[in-house]
Amino acid sequence: MKTSFAWIVVWLLSVAGSGPQILAQTLFDRAVVFENSLADRGYFHSEGSVVAPSTLELSEGRFPVHTQHVVTAPNALRLKWKSARGGDWRMVLKAPARYGRRFSYEGDALLLWAYSERGLKSDASPLVSVQDSAGFSTPTIRLVARGAELPARTWTRLRLPFSGFAAPFGSTDDSRLDPKKLVSVTFVQGLDDAGDHLLYLDSVQVGNAAEAEGVGQVPSAPAALTAQGADSHVDLRWAGSGASNVLTYRIERSMDGREFQPLGTQAGHLNRYVDWLGAPGRTAWYRVRAADAAGRMSEPSAVAQASTRKFGDDDLLSMVQEACFRYYWDSAHPNAGMALEILPGDPDLVAVGSSGFGVMALVVAAERQFVTRREAAERLLKIVRFLGGADRFHGVWPHFLDGRTGRVIPYFGKYDNGADLVETAFLMQGLLVARQYFDRDTAEEREIRGAITGFWNEVEWDWFRKTPDSEVLYWHWSPDHTWHISHPLVGWNETMIVYLLAIASPTHSVPASLYHTGWAGQSEMAIRYRQGWGRTTEGDRYTNGGSYYGIPVEVGVGPGGELFFTHFSFLGFDPRGKRDRYTNYARNNRNLALIQRAHAIANPRRHAGYGANCWGFSAGIHAGGGKAQPRDDNGTIQCHAALASMPYTPEESMVVLRHFYRMLGAKIWGIHGFYDGFNQAENWFEEVNMGLNQAPIVVMIENHRTGLIWRLFMSNPEIKPMLDAIGFVPDESRVR
Repeated sequence: MKTSFAWIVVWLLSVAGSGPQILAQTLFDRAVVFENSLADRGYFHSEGSVVAPSTLELSEGRFPVHTQHVVTAPNALRLKWKSARGGDWRMVLKAPARYGRRFSYEGDALLLWAYSERGLKSDASPLVSVQDSAGFSTPTIRLVARGAELPARTWTRLRLPFSGFAAPFGSTDDSRLDPKKLVSVTFVQGLDDAGDHLLYLDSVQVGNAAEAEGVGQVPSAPAALTAQGADSHVDLRWAGSGASNVLTYRIERSMDGREFQPLGTQAGHLNRYVDWLGAPGRTAWYRVRAADAAGRMSEPSAVAQASTRKFGDDDLLSMVQEACFRYYWDSAHPNAGMALEILPGDPDLVAVGSSGFGVMALVVAAERQFVTRREAAERLLKIVRFLGGADRFHGVWPHFLDGRTGRVIPYFGKYDNGADLVETAFLMQGLLVARQYFDRDTAEEREIRGAITGFWNEVEWDWFRKTPDSEVLYWHWSPDHTWHISHPLVGWNETMIVYLLAIASPTHSVPASLYHTGWAGQSEMAIRYRQGWGRTTEGDRYTNGGSYYGIPVEVGVGPGGELFFTHFSFLGFDPRGKRDRYTNYARNNRNLALIQRAHAIANPRRHAGYGANCWGFSAGIHAGGGKAQPRDDNGTIQCHAALASMPYTPEESMVVLRHFYRMLGAKIWGIHGFYDGFNQAENWFEEVNMGLNQAPIVVMIENHRTGLIWRLFMSNPEIKPMLDAIGFVPDESRVR
């Protein structure tokens, strides 16, 4: 999920049952099972097996990816087999479901494109079955219908009605496939003809068989295509065709301005694309077509041209900041103006904490003129007006809001239908930064400041002590289930900002002693809590005193945990030049990042790609995390981990940024900048971003460059008295 704490929360809430279904989906998500693979060897969301003497071509146990014959560029799936007597083979193509993305397909048939060099008769074709999320797997049918033949050297659209997946001689099982919840398509050995066969498969969808040839008008051509060159890639943007039946956009490229070739495919609800030219000094021409679910394409757009040019480090930093900021600008919820939890994902699942981070990214964008100050103020005004009408409980917002209505979404289960103090703290951190930045005497900026001050005054931090004499704050409260979750906030982790803001509150403050009894608590409960998630006694009393790879840790469980611990509470709170009774957090945070770098260099589990230029373990999609090494090291690098550590490890993080972009960019850079993560050991690359992880890159790079967000947050008048009350003192000891 998002944080190690969030993993605990998910486990607690799962006791109550699974969360609600996704509220809404794009046309692309309602239809597409497979379109393209970002990985260039085997498609990650697949698996194959074979029993000799049959043969099946596999790439690291997965469906091989092929670029020569495609319907939707840049690649398709390659199915090569021999069905021999006594043998067997099967290849499973999975819908890429993951956190934040639960599919609900629409249609009465499985649709796919197939290509054979020599043609394929029905009896020689594979068998096919489909399975849903309830575990029901249909009987098999032939890929090519009986009596039919797949023609040679031409792409053919195959239609397999779900009603046809029935047992030919009846069945004792009255279960039925739910196509809405389809999770996999399996290709199985058919007749043992002992022949060598090869198929290319592309654009696997769920749709309506009767509409497979297309209905309605062919989409019109996209307009206003622009192309902007960077160091090694080109950003494309266009105005959508506006038609409701646009499933994808097909991008075409020319290297001479005359002959265009298919380049790539983009989902129909997006109007950006990144082309990776791979080096500075290259020029390309582009055009874009709109396509419907049947593959009918519009005329091409007008042509746009761009060239790449060499970027220095400052240019690279600005490029990364602007691209990651787009997550909160181009892809924000249109009604709420706030950040979505994850993309691709539910387009109405607004994340409160991510939106707080996004507000700080918005301030950076205004200062660096990625957008104008007026545009930023208008967006923030939309956000605060939405928040003012959204669900709150004792002044505290929930984890997720429905971007259409502002109502709580109990995503993690029925007990998650109320206040989330941590997400609210992340949001308030960002809003307090914005209150200081938007300081001009205009109607918009006055309203922004007034709304934020009102929210700040209305958060009842003291309510979340649960009892008047409690020595710790609690994460959740539900209007129906009160303190059922009863999750205490105990550090070291990402929640330090909760205690800082609760103590700083001008209206509902808690005693400064809670910082020491709750956040840094020494109670038996706090010790057991740390031991529970860290599974170690090292640092179970908040302070540590050990060293890892020769690098000391003053505060932290084990080697310090995932690196977002050093980011989320420090986006606004400036740890430099001060210490509490436990540590100087700027120095401690630097050491935690250096420990992760040292672990990647040592690479005890021999994962591919690790080194001084490729490190950073944190929470995210497919992450093993970084709570303990090597135990939690599964080979996944989270892009934000090292990049958002830029203020602590500027030289080391810049090495990572250059490597990520120039060496891995074709697989880990997209329309919102760097993807959430990647795993070279497993050949896992996926076009996914999370709201909690994109903005820390923007904000912490800015704190490294100018200290802007730190300066704004610390200038709030409530902050210094809070630090004094806790016992922070000046500490100018060397951080690096």
